[in-house]
Amino acid sequence: MAFPTEFLDDIRARVPLAGVIGRRVNLRKRGREHTGLCPFHNEKTPSFTVSEEKGFFHCFGCGAHGDVIGFVMRAEGLSFPEAVERLAADAGLQVPRASPEERAAHRRSADLLDVLEAAAAWFEERLRAAEGAEARAYLTGRGLTPETVSAFRLGYAPDRRGILRAALNARGMDDERLAEAGLIKRPEGGGGPRDYFFNRIIFPITDRRGRVIAFGGRALGESPAKYLNSPETPLFQKGRVLYNLSRARQAAHDTGELIVAEGYMDVIALSQAGFPAAVAALGTAITEAQIEELWRLAEEPLLCLDGDQAGRRAGYRAAERALGRLRPGRSLRFALLPSGEDPDSLLRGQGAKALRLVLDGARPLSELLWLLETEGRRFDTPERQAGLQRALEARIGQIPDSAVQAAYREALDRRFLGAFGYGAWGLARRGGAPPARARGRNGRGWRQGRPGRWDRSQGRPGALKGAGGTGLGARQAPALLRRRRDQVLLSCLVNHTALIAEFAESLAEIQLSTADFSAFGRELVDSLAREPDLDSEGLKCHLRKQGYSEVLSEILSPEVYVHGRFARADGPLESARGGVQEILEEHRRRKAASEAEAAAQHLAQDMTAENLAKLEAKQRPIRENDETREELALLDEAATRDQN
Repeated sequence: MAFPTEFLDDIRARVPLAGVIGRRVNLRKRGREHTGLCPFHNEKTPSFTVSEEKGFFHCFGCGAHGDVIGFVMRAEGLSFPEAVERLAADAGLQVPRASPEERAAHRRSADLLDVLEAAAAWFEERLRAAEGAEARAYLTGRGLTPETVSAFRLGYAPDRRGILRAALNARGMDDERLAEAGLIKRPEGGGGPRDYFFNRIIFPITDRRGRVIAFGGRALGESPAKYLNSPETPLFQKGRVLYNLSRARQAAHDTGELIVAEGYMDVIALSQAGFPAAVAALGTAITEAQIEELWRLAEEPLLCLDGDQAGRRAGYRAAERALGRLRPGRSLRFALLPSGEDPDSLLRGQGAKALRLVLDGARPLSELLWLLETEGRRFDTPERQAGLQRALEARIGQIPDSAVQAAYREALDRRFLGAFGYGAWGLARRGGAPPARARGRNGRGWRQGRPGRWDRSQGRPGALKGAGGTGLGARQAPALLRRRRDQVLLSCLVNHTALIAEFAESLAEIQLSTADFSAFGRELVDSLAREPDLDSEGLKCHLRKQGYSEVLSEILSPEVYVHGRFARADGPLESARGGVQEILEEHRRRKAASEAEAAAQHLAQDMTAENLAKLEAKQRPIRENDETREELALLDEAATRDQN
């Protein structure tokens, strides 16, 4: 719906921006503006600013930007018309209807909503009445409490055809409106109108604002269809609606987690067990429109699939439909339940902790894509493996965003490498995360030493000195510089094996200059994870057996020690630790600089305040890091003067 510009300006003028945002963010007045912690990403230092004078909010950390309407849309997961209507009500404004047709459609929708609300209340009454005893017993047997039944407004359609029609006719609601609302239908063989639902437990289906727009029914007796949804109406299009969306929306915003189940009972059981951010796709394969709806509430909705072949197929269909809509930070994850289980049965049988473990083990979309192309197939010939490459490439080609495409190629290349022993696309591969056993105590990672702390008698390790005492960067090309830096890093780790476990997680986050070095680095971590007591000589022997003799000869050559003498086996461990820290930090600086350059190019192509904020957010850690390095340099100089 299009709103007049004057009306939108009136909303912005009447609704205080800081007041609306202050309901969710603890704002502090600072000059003419307000500041606080950004509600759209986790931060400890406030970078979120609200300017009443300029009429917008802006986060310098994540780039979120907009006016009061944009904030309500983002914070509450509302569409633009819904946010406008919400704010208009706060401001005491009547939403204009632009044309007679729109006004008529609005009146018709309001009338149908009244009919459906009356039907929902009637179904609830029938469940509480004597004739609802069987239905109540069924719900009790499924473990639902009276409070849950009431919260979800569950009802009962008696096994007496025509009783709903008669009840609503008596309240002045004629057959035309009941049929338009999807409550009655005319039999194909002729005869009078019949109730659409009978002898079923009723699940009201609401829109995003909590208004009843349709019903689902679960048969109690024999029926060809165990579950039945309302027919499509002006208010209800099954492929665009998610069950329980209105109740789950706030919980999803607060926790960042959104669970997508396959049925009504799954959603209700999840909510009762302490997982309120749960929705369902009304018993059908999830649609593109529903995926877009999910992304309005969470960046990575979690599809909780039944542990059978049908559940796996549902996951594959969802992955296929999401693929053409992926963009940075927006995807799906898939929790595959044990065979024969659904969320409801798992909760009743094993409890919330068991389900939590399943959710925490959810797989990324890229893994479902791999399973989609490989499950149940053989790839024992080069031709079949080449066919898999082609199929994966075709899937990746559906992704519209080039950055996401590149990330998928790299992820699937690593998986292909692990499965068949060589790279599918020949990309530079990043080392994967170390096995759980390679991590530190309590799963929190190994302790890392503080940067800048080493024995000065060994010289500053990060300088990577070249022949003649000049820095390597003054004499060598950038590519050779990066290779030499990685040679020094790997040599240092081989000679000082204690540092491998200490820096395992940091090593997993960086990309070394060659695929051979990346594979070698992963083997270092894996080897020490398997044999924590392995010393340097034992490690070298193992690496040679694994086919890394050539890499070992390269990184342990005397020339490498010319550029980084702290890497020598006879050097102090503290100097080696400082050298590793500085090389790892250089890797991080290069990555940050690359991201900032990409943000600058994006800004040059689209000069908006939001793109400017994103560039500043990318540049900020670089500036802060440079300031920290300058401070450390000054401290080093001061310490040197004190020693002299």
